[in-house]
Amino acid sequence: YGRVQGVFFRKYTQNQAKILELKGWVRNEFDGTVTGIMQGQPNKIEIMKKWLSTEGSPHSRIDRCEFSQERWLTEPEFQTFEISH
Repeated sequence: YGRVQGVFFRKYTQNQAKILELKGWVRNEFDGTVTGIMQGQPNKIEIMKKWLSTEGSPHSRIDRCEFSQERWLTEPEFQTFEISH
């Protein structure tokens, strides 16, 4: 929630995910928000959650960030981190 579309938020999210070796995807929603899925080591997931909640892209404004449906996986479901359309 905030200003997260039209400010390269997805691209910066993808770059940060690659740095942290996370897998999954990110996409814009019609309501102006951004959603996604991320998988990886728990400590790196926590780093990414903080980044998503406080930093984002240089021109973004993050008013609120929600995380849900967190669960443990025995095998990753994704091989890369992609921008979904």
